[in-house]
Amino acid sequence: MLEDWFGFGVAAGVGLGVAVLVALAVETVMRLIAKRTAWARSLMVHARRPFWMLSILLGLWIGVRAPLQGIDWWAAVMRIFTIAVIATLAWLLIGFVRFLADLALEHNRIDVPDNRLARRLRTQTLIVKRLAIALIVVIAVGASLFTFDEVRALGASVLASAGIASIVAGLAAQSVLGNMFAGIQLVFSDALRVDDVIVAQGEWGRVGEITLSYVVLDLWDDRRLVLPCTYFTTTPYENWTRQGSELLGSVEFDLDWRVSPQRMREHLEQVLTETPLYDGRASVLQVTEATQGYVRVRILVTAHDAPTLYDLRCFVREAMVLWIQSVMPDAAPAQRVLVTEQAAGRPGRRGARQAAEQAGESGLFTGSASAEERASQFTHGTPRETRGGDDAVVEPATDEAAART
Repeated sequence: MLEDWFGFGVAAGVGLGVAVLVALAVETVMRLIAKRTAWARSLMVHARRPFWMLSILLGLWIGVRAPLQGIDWWAAVMRIFTIAVIATLAWLLIGFVRFLADLALEHNRIDVPDNRLARRLRTQTLIVKRLAIALIVVIAVGASLFTFDEVRALGASVLASAGIASIVAGLAAQSVLGNMFAGIQLVFSDALRVDDVIVAQGEWGRVGEITLSYVVLDLWDDRRLVLPCTYFTTTPYENWTRQGSELLGSVEFDLDWRVSPQRMREHLEQVLTETPLYDGRASVLQVTEATQGYVRVRILVTAHDAPTLYDLRCFVREAMVLWIQSVMPDAAPAQRVLVTEQAAGRPGRRGARQAAEQAGESGLFTGSASAEERASQFTHGTPRETRGGDDAVVEPATDEAAART
């Protein structure tokens, strides 16, 4: 028995020693390469630990295979080794995937001007990395489970009823699968990329992360807006960096009619030469409307991206307001009210009648002798008061009128 354990120890030691020697040789070569190239250093960071673990497991497996093959619990030992090797191999493959993704991202930096293609490749690389890691994990778990005979039999029965199972799973995970396919569609259709500036649900921000199920927007005020991927395939949204990051913005003023657009145009050119926010592509000052007592002046300026454009618009607006206040105060918006003078006194009734007679106007009861006679018939001899200005005059009824009554 002692000899058996001694032989087992020697075999395990030999296998482990050979594995360590091979791993040391590979690491030495990689260290020599890493002194000259950056990709080798990145590969060592991601794959060094799983590589050593896999080498040790394979060395032990090869070393103890011969002395333990005839014992009763050999099957259990082999299953443990198999599951450990599968897990370590999956770990190593995930390290390789991350290494390749980092290598691709390093060659496609987005912190440079004109980075539209780089942002597209970066977004696709991140999604492919997540898909590959998820696929490796699923395959590793499945391979580990299939080392058990009971699970293998269960898998055969599941495959036999795969049609019904797929329908039930599809109905149960409809929203999850919809988001997943929407995320893949967004990435590979180039409709949305990481670092894109978009406006969604009235919020302005940059795309910080795209996953298979949701998109994270980094808003301008440091908030985070998380939206499902299906939102971007079913709802309209604004993408300010779809073809490029350069944008055109406007600044509008409602001014008085005494404004001089030519002098404003000259001052605008001076303002734009004093700021690095302006990219020099376009600057326009136009009078777009002149109604309702105001003159509307619109200024168009350009910048190389959305945040810079916002700052440039604020800078131009403030500079023009200060210039109007100091140089052209008459151009400030004002409201006009027309005031007219009225007559000092109000004309009396006699004055109105005399004016009507002079104008040749007559009515039914005023303005002529016959009209006055008709009026006296209706008063039945009652004294009539006539007012001229502030004085009141009482006229007695005529004898003829009294005789009629």
